[in-house]
Amino acid sequence: MSGWFRHAGERLLLEVQVQPGAARTEVAGLHDGRLKIRLGARAIDGRANAALVQFIAARLGVAKRDVTIETGATSRRKRVQVIGATRAPEALLSRSD
Repeated sequence: MSGWFRHAGERLLLEVQVQPGAARTEVAGLHDGRLKIRLGARAIDGRANAALVQFIAARLGVAKRDVTIETGATSRRKRVQVIGATRAPEALLSRSD
């Protein structure tokens, strides 16, 4: 088990650190035991959270409705829940889009 993700039954829980307002959405590696994700969207009107959900859903092969921000909706540090991921969490570490 890695520090930034864990399985809880059919749920995958991810510990992430986000950086909104970046030039593009991408994984920036691990930071303080969390997966750091740069988001091309700004933290205005929920745009950064929506970009995070879309990015994780695409990388793990699930619908956006299967990705929810469990804690930290207004913080840079978030816990994200994914239901039914078809790819391993390590797929998020891939830098290719």
